[in-house]
Amino acid sequence: MNFPDILAARAEQTARHLDAALAALPHSGVRDAMAYALRGGKGLRAFLVLEGAALHGIATAAALPAAAAIEAIHAYSLVHDDLPAMDNDDLRRGQPTVHVKWDEASAILAGDALQTLAFELLAAPGGAPDAARQVLLVHTLAQAAGAAGMVLGQALDIAAETAKAPLTLDEITTLQAGKTGALIGWAAQAGPRLAGDDPAPLARYSAALGLAFQIADDILDVTGDATKAGKRLRKDDAAGKATFVSLLGLSGAQTRAATLVAEAEEALFPYGERAETLRQAARFVISRET
Repeated sequence: MNFPDILAARAEQTARHLDAALAALPHSGVRDAMAYALRGGKGLRAFLVLEGAALHGIATAAALPAAAAIEAIHAYSLVHDDLPAMDNDDLRRGQPTVHVKWDEASAILAGDALQTLAFELLAAPGGAPDAARQVLLVHTLAQAAGAAGMVLGQALDIAAETAKAPLTLDEITTLQAGKTGALIGWAAQAGPRLAGDDPAPLARYSAALGLAFQIADDILDVTGDATKAGKRLRKDDAAGKATFVSLLGLSGAQTRAATLVAEAEEALFPYGERAETLRQAARFVISRET
């Protein structure tokens, strides 16, 4: 299988797990909005959970709660990030955003419910091989998603919109380490944590991968096709926000992304050929069109 097929297969496995979890909820407009928000997307974070787990001898079935949990957290973050009070986007994954299709209150509630669903999935029986590992997964996901991780990154991003001066390269790197990198980091490290192994190699891998992913996003915002991307492009430039492309130039940003991919691949050295699919993932993040 080529990498896009592997990624799609992992996304489908995770989607089935999430569908089963949603089916157990009472029928409501909130449940419908949750299902809608989970639709589409690449499933990269779920892929990282499942591949990292396989690399450490954890079966797919045992890793699916963590894979589904990170996708639920990611979907919640997008629903809230698209709201008028945040990024005010009307298109996501090629379809109207949740607050556009429903309303703002429904979007807020759907995001809230997706966030709590993630922790429900992780904390349920079978969420990890033992209680200590399960608590570690729950604790670290809360950290990655909260005020020291993704939410902090989002807050810094919002503050940058009204800052007197554009962010520096170091400031953007810090911002994106939270907004994008924190969840990618948790996803990559979930496998070794499930196995009770050292997550350090995959922490290094995901730190480089997460930053390369964001630089690729900035490049796509300038060079991409909105039809393929499934979202509005060139918003940052129109708003005068500093990005990796505006600070490094297009060629410089592409070079930096390629260097980060090489760093990600180097971090996988301890795993040898067994980590080839994760190497392909690193190359994929800077070659994608969505």
